[in-house]
Amino acid sequence: MKGIILSGGHGTRLLPLTKVTSKQLLPVYNKPMIFYPLETLLKAGIKDILIIVAPEHSDDYLKLLGSGKQFGAKFTYEIQDKPEGLAQAFMIGENFIGKNNVCMVLGDNIFEDDFSKTIKNFKSGGQVFAKKVKDPERFGVVKFNNKMEAVRIEEKPKKYLSDYAITGLYVYDHRVCEAAKQARPSARGELEITELHNWYLKRGELKVDIVKGAWFDAGTFESLFSASEMIRKKI
Repeated sequence: MKGIILSGGHGTRLLPLTKVTSKQLLPVYNKPMIFYPLETLLKAGIKDILIIVAPEHSDDYLKLLGSGKQFGAKFTYEIQDKPEGLAQAFMIGENFIGKNNVCMVLGDNIFEDDFSKTIKNFKSGGQVFAKKVKDPERFGVVKFNNKMEAVRIEEKPKKYLSDYAITGLYVYDHRVCEAAKQARPSARGELEITELHNWYLKRGELKVDIVKGAWFDAGTFESLFSASEMIRKKI
């Protein structure tokens, strides 16, 4: 299993905090934000990790994380010149992934749950994780049938579809690279990761688990503060 941390973007929702640094390098209580998604991968035994960063902050990531030796891992770095959608990460990382399964976590996503067992037991297809939220219109949303099986996934639906948002942790087999190549830009001009979920869903190969603990998409002031509060209380 290979790992990817997508840590690009401009962090515009957190200006002026992100005027001189990357969002994922901001502190969440006592650690840089990126340490938390990194720990999600390391706990699952993933040691070969690609970190995708924006060009203007690449030196900062290298100074902070280095080769990965201090974490008992091996880090590779790639540049995302323009943030053109989450699915783009699998095109950038195609050579890195090769014929391996891959687990990608977004650099601003912080989870209370431990997904190690699920990730280690993954064989093929796609595996994503959903969490019930108050503001599903901000996310990719999944609708379940009465057996809690995913039947529909839509990116930022304008009309109510479900309260379950797809979180920023994704496990796929190597075919995800081919699926990413087939994706077409959305109205926002981005390659939406929802396209990849649906690629597997149409083939009956997508599994969706429910996140039980807290989850933070720490790209807003409110969620950044809430994540820091959760970490502080746990220590």
